[in-house]
Amino acid sequence: MKALETAARAKKASREVRQLPLDVRNQILKDFAINLRHDMSVILDANKTDVQDAKANGMRQSMLDRLSLDAPRLEQMAVGIENLIDLEDPLNRMLEERTLKSGIHLQKISVPLGVVAIIYEARPNVTADCAALCIKSGNACVLKGGKEAWRSSHAIISSMKKALQDNGVSQDSVMLCDPISHEETDALMQARESIDVLIPRGSRRLIQAVVANAKVPVIETGAGICHVYVENTAQPEMADRIIVNAKCQRPSVCNAMETLLVEKEIARSYIPHIAAIMREHAVTMYGDPESCALSDLILPAKEDSFDTEYNDLIMNVGIVDDTLAAINHIEKHGTHHSDAIITESDAEKELFFAGVDSACVYHNASTRFTDGFEFGLGAEIGISTQKLHARGPMGLEALTTYTYHLEGKGEIR
Repeated sequence: MKALETAARAKKASREVRQLPLDVRNQILKDFAINLRHDMSVILDANKTDVQDAKANGMRQSMLDRLSLDAPRLEQMAVGIENLIDLEDPLNRMLEERTLKSGIHLQKISVPLGVVAIIYEARPNVTADCAALCIKSGNACVLKGGKEAWRSSHAIISSMKKALQDNGVSQDSVMLCDPISHEETDALMQARESIDVLIPRGSRRLIQAVVANAKVPVIETGAGICHVYVENTAQPEMADRIIVNAKCQRPSVCNAMETLLVEKEIARSYIPHIAAIMREHAVTMYGDPESCALSDLILPAKEDSFDTEYNDLIMNVGIVDDTLAAINHIEKHGTHHSDAIITESDAEKELFFAGVDSACVYHNASTRFTDGFEFGLGAEIGISTQKLHARGPMGLEALTTYTYHLEGKGEIR
């Protein structure tokens, strides 16, 4: 199967990549960024064709936004890669050092994971980010993107492969799967002999499918049913700004707000106010019966509304009794991604921080800041919503594990 052959080639190349000195890894990234700019017209032409086909096949506007590239977005990709160059080497860090009772000297050292496979949807920027992060962290990678973006991803990876070739490094270090069948995708997810870790990025359905079918270790990422809770001491003007930003600034991404919760004490005045503002931003709103009674701009929620990641200019509105009720709602309907409280009360903030079991919990700020670039990680391989190994935006450190180096002088047990 083509996918298994691709993974096997990456596994072989990973033994070379893990030994590359930092200056070589950084030079590959520098050349990659240069190539992206040089190849801009080729990449944008490929993306134009992808977008045209996606439109013809009925892709909705919010997903087209994720798929589309232009010169500023491509420049942002190049700048993100260059930012990685300036970050500290995640490899060969001394995590622990001590001498055992036996006299053996122990060192705990950070090392690459090996081969990282990423399965994602139609987002060409993910192709560039993942390739760059894997090379910087000494990993080979296998990228399986959405078929809707294959031409764009192929053009981007061609720029990376030229950088690898120019630095005398195997081009198999970064592998992009051709569009493959479901059977081949399943085989890739079960290729324990070649893949060390698998990272799905995309919709809740994609992530759940990967978790259900994979036999290689999986880091769950991305699915974002994110909440903003307005507590009764919140400053209305601040709440307005945060809610509009969290929903409207880029609704197609996983850290966009999907559900607004309002404490009942202020609901009668605040919900009609914020509903009017959101209507001005062309947002469709679904709400519980209490919210609908306060504004005819809010439609009755469907059975699954509060469990839906819209990735669009659509949101839910709910009224809760207090902060504890908001926490309980988030626990029931959320995805442990990013959730925010807007309040002037330190006690309510601390209650929210202690009670919400999410990777990122905000006070008086938009959920849109859950992002590797914003966290100073240069870029991100994904946003982990699980608890083992990595959580939240995953940068270079999340792509490493560790090994123990033990030095003795003839000790035996």
